[in-house]
Amino acid sequence: MTKGDPNYTLVQVSVNDVVMVFAFAPIAGFLLGVSDIHVPWETLLLSVVLYVLIPLTLGVITRHRLERDSDEHKLEQFVEKLKPWSMVGLLGTVVLLFGFQAETIVSQPFDIALIAIPLLVQTIGIFLIAYLAARFMRLPHNIAGPASLIGTSNFFELAVAVAISLFGLNSGAALATVVGVLVEVPIMLSLVYVVNRTRHWFPPAANA
Repeated sequence: MTKGDPNYTLVQVSVNDVVMVFAFAPIAGFLLGVSDIHVPWETLLLSVVLYVLIPLTLGVITRHRLERDSDEHKLEQFVEKLKPWSMVGLLGTVVLLFGFQAETIVSQPFDIALIAIPLLVQTIGIFLIAYLAARFMRLPHNIAGPASLIGTSNFFELAVAVAISLFGLNSGAALATVVGVLVEVPIMLSLVYVVNRTRHWFPPAANA
């Protein structure tokens, strides 16, 4: 959406995934401990394996097999076929989650606001720090845009999966992650608009 550099974006997303493989369990364990919620380490590690490591490994294997014949068209065709199904899966998951939590969302608007407002402040705050730092460093726009947005985004897909597996579909933890998705999607789209409107703040890309 921001016409970012595809190679840079791929590298940053890959680094984020690798960081999550090693950092998610310690961070989750620390935060749960601060909240006096006891979750076995085995459960956290299993969640990382199931929801991060296995999909990441399968993605690497799939890409390697499609590229081993030096035929880039195979990979492009596979990605094009997969895109609609990935969107259907994501939208289906969100619809089901909102369906199960609809009564709670409607009946407890104050609680929803208590969850949504800190997420709103956090998302916008992180974006401003990253985006203004990119401008100060005079990064080209096709690097600054995706860098700020990827750095701002949260792993709510992983959070939703872990919350449901640990605490159940109708739990408060699952509700918090659902509200996170509800808040993050429109905010990220609005930040994309900001990035595109401020393109003139940044120098052009070297290959532009």
